[in-house]
Amino acid sequence: MNVVYNGEKDRAFKDVLSQLIPRLAQHDDDVIYLDADLMSTIGTAKWAKEHPERAINCGVAEANMAGIAAGLSSAGFKPIMHTFGPFASRRCFDQIFLSGGYAGNSVTVIGTDPGVCAAFNGGTHMPFEDVALYRTIPGSMVFDITDTAMLESVVEQCKDIHGIKYLRVGRKNSPKVYADSQKFELGKGIVLRDGKDVTIAACGIMTVKALEAADVLAKEGVSAAVIDMFTIKPLDEDLLISFAKKTGAVVTAENHNKIGGLYSACAAALAKQLPTPLEYVAVEDEFGEVGPQDYLEERFGLTVSRIAQKARTAVKRKN
Repeated sequence: MNVVYNGEKDRAFKDVLSQLIPRLAQHDDDVIYLDADLMSTIGTAKWAKEHPERAINCGVAEANMAGIAAGLSSAGFKPIMHTFGPFASRRCFDQIFLSGGYAGNSVTVIGTDPGVCAAFNGGTHMPFEDVALYRTIPGSMVFDITDTAMLESVVEQCKDIHGIKYLRVGRKNSPKVYADSQKFELGKGIVLRDGKDVTIAACGIMTVKALEAADVLAKEGVSAAVIDMFTIKPLDEDLLISFAKKTGAVVTAENHNKIGGLYSACAAALAKQLPTPLEYVAVEDEFGEVGPQDYLEERFGLTVSRIAQKARTAVKRKN
């Protein structure tokens, strides 16, 4: 895996999606794109207007959109649907669960601006529970995307995979972690940094913060491994357990409620296979609120310093 992280900003997720979705539709006649009146937010509006046979604006009717996507799948198409994270999860969950998963259909769902990335759209638009919901769908796959190289690779693969696939993705720029055109194996975590004292398993916007926390810890003589656990379901339990054995302590970091997300998945795996001191950085069972993203990260403790603090605690618990 070619890791290029040096703090520099990546392309904006929305700019990549605006090119990726038309490209997938161009090369695969079965791809149909659906949106809930948010095409302008990810740059697909112009293309959609020019190709009405390949793109459907379902309006502010997310449950209806999920039903249409499931119907398209049953007819042999490969639907990709997009809206903001809360509307791609809790607003249309019953339709995704029943018309999608239960009925054996295949839908790729892209939920943008997850967690604190919703910023000024506020608590109503701030999903801290979307991963938890999608994890409960039998056979589903759940991803928290780190950068645009990962976004392209994961969407390209998901369109051809049977079942329900949920991707939580930002819209704005993020730090660049991987080289362009990188390919990612779904269901496998990525070791970004080796270590011997503690393992930090992170996803989404917290991955870069985990790397920065590892730098902080290194100055204190603490060797921290960092894993990008971008596939939350199915979790790469083998990798998690191997590093838990190696380091003897684990910290998870996620832009999500502590209930039902990466922490819950890792806790269940460790409890079953290798009980290990485990700490977490996540939202403490709260609703979201309005504010700039940097303020919200501080407000909910999604910070480099918090990860480092939790890592120190996990290391101490080994003794």
